[in-house]
Amino acid sequence: MQPAGPRSFNSAGLLGSGVSGDRNARYAARQAFVSLKQTYLQALDGVARAEWLRHQVRAAEEPVDLWLLRAPVFAALGGTEPERRQRRQLLRRGLDSVFPELDDPASAFTAF
Repeated sequence: MQPAGPRSFNSAGLLGSGVSGDRNARYAARQAFVSLKQTYLQALDGVARAEWLRHQVRAAEEPVDLWLLRAPVFAALGGTEPERRQRRQLLRRGLDSVFPELDDPASAFTAF
């Protein structure tokens, strides 16, 4: 029987260690957050009396901050005009890209 030798270092073993993957995940999450902020601002662009909402969107630091602003933003985008409908659709798609699990029918959260 041969004595157990020191483990050989193999850099290929680090590929799945998550260090780079974690950084990439954080970067992707940050990009998605910034994109959602831009979507909110685009949807609110030119909407009368929405300056407070635009300020809140700019001040948001986490995706949940934007999630909490969705109801007042959708209210500001209310109406039957095609442009308003397009802005609401734009915002829904942006929210779905950052919060896809909330659209899951198996979720405990449902829209009433």
